[in-house]
Amino acid sequence: MNKTWWKESVIYQIYPRSFNDSNGDGIGDLKGITEKLDYLKDLGINVIWLSPVYQSPNDDNGYDISDYQDIMDEFGTMKDWEELLQEVHNCGMKLIMDLVVNHSSDEHAWFVESRKSKDNQYRDYYIWRPGIDGREPNNWESAFSGSTWQYDEATDEYFLHIFSKKQPDLNWENPKLRDEVYKMMTWWLDKGIDGFRMDVINFISKVPGLPDAPNPEGKKYASGGEYFMNGPRIHEFLHEMNKEVLSKYDIITVGEMPGASVEDAKLYTGHEREELNMVFTFEHMDLDSGPKGKWDLKKLNLLDLKENISKWQTGLNGVGWNSLYLNNHDQPRMVSRFGDDKEYRVESAKMLVTFLHMLQGTPYVYQGEEIGMTNVRFDSIDDYKDIEIINMYKEKVIEGKEDPAKVMESIYVKGRDNARTPFQWDDSENAGFTSGEPWIKVNPNYKEINAKQAVADQNSIFNYYKNIIQLRKNHPIIVYGDYELILPEHESIFAYTRSYENEKLLVITNFSGDATPFSLPGNVTISAPELLISNYDVPQNEDILSFKLRPYEARIYKSK
Repeated sequence: MNKTWWKESVIYQIYPRSFNDSNGDGIGDLKGITEKLDYLKDLGINVIWLSPVYQSPNDDNGYDISDYQDIMDEFGTMKDWEELLQEVHNCGMKLIMDLVVNHSSDEHAWFVESRKSKDNQYRDYYIWRPGIDGREPNNWESAFSGSTWQYDEATDEYFLHIFSKKQPDLNWENPKLRDEVYKMMTWWLDKGIDGFRMDVINFISKVPGLPDAPNPEGKKYASGGEYFMNGPRIHEFLHEMNKEVLSKYDIITVGEMPGASVEDAKLYTGHEREELNMVFTFEHMDLDSGPKGKWDLKKLNLLDLKENISKWQTGLNGVGWNSLYLNNHDQPRMVSRFGDDKEYRVESAKMLVTFLHMLQGTPYVYQGEEIGMTNVRFDSIDDYKDIEIINMYKEKVIEGKEDPAKVMESIYVKGRDNARTPFQWDDSENAGFTSGEPWIKVNPNYKEINAKQAVADQNSIFNYYKNIIQLRKNHPIIVYGDYELILPEHESIFAYTRSYENEKLLVITNFSGDATPFSLPGNVTISAPELLISNYDVPQNEDILSFKLRPYEARIYKSK
């Protein structure tokens, strides 16, 4: 297997708006990030991924970009950004930027021109269509509710927006548009960045003709995902991007790809394919959703998680590469979702990082997970800021007359703002995030859960993360070893082995709040086992063939 620095890295995602505010305006900023680099270096982070900091009207928190080569005023200046990059490199870390090129903001200069007239030179930078019998060109539903089409009076046509109506989709069929994107990417790479995380990059190729989506339930709009996810020219576009830009630099590339299967990922990340290094899969993020989608809550079945993780681990082994995550800016907090954020918050957070970081792939840490930050329960819908939450509430409660308490419960469990509350630095006012009024409320549990307390406590989640990250650096087997699931039918224990050269690793995690007997299957042998780490004290010389796992216990053994 090819050895590379990006396979051996641990990546930390910063959501700048909520990380650290240096000037008291209530919004995190670039100088605020620079102030905290020593904290990330201490944790053992190799690469920082910065969520969008570009100029934006902020309809979707920066994922609607009006100028790809300028910095959002709220975050600071280009000089602040250049200082951040310099300091990241001085700390021995790397910086990757978010690349959002499926769509731009409707305030981007290209779109301002595009909507002026049908013969404008920028018209074809976006996807315009005439209406059909006085309604939208097709029946696709936006990711943020409603139609994917917005009527524009100026030219009596509709433009496509898979996300917000302020996020018109770029037309990748236009070679001039692609060339502009490649020039912009080159500009950032020449400034010294170390790669890109690419937002919904597998949406850039749409099926020609943009046909109606199947709609067996006769709804007003239907998901058209099969017509814009993994579209007919996607590999051609990514290969071209690699040839024109990516191949010229020693960088890391990860594509966010909803709807991508293992077979798709083999093509996107295959070593000889010359496209991307790795993709974010969404399959494991959908396992606790019911048939009606994300807001239809369902308890996670551990057997489903085992099957899914194992499929990706074995499917990409030796062919492509996995990215490992359990939460990010679009997902709820992992300790609240997959662990127990009350009685066993510390134990379950440690168990989850053990489970995740011992898999084959590059692990991602989302800001705050390393101190065990939890979901939040705001009393009022008015306290939420996320466009997805607000639109969904309006559609279900105000227009659909559904029970508001039930809808709020879905928001408490799955809403994106769970991940976007300010980072909890200490127990002072506003959790030390800002001296002003925070842009979104702080989670009230910051008095107990904060970085100051966690760094000082040797038994904290933070210090456990530090040890796990160090283990990864010390043991090549953790990066490169083959994965094999054991006890596939066990309903609360997720255990697996990793094998590399003459070594073997045994990872045992209890996903339940109950004490659970563990027995090593007869077909698994581990000679002279050494306990590398555990989240409870383990009696010396305890027999690893059979013992009782405590609630959310995790252990890693290595053969000597």
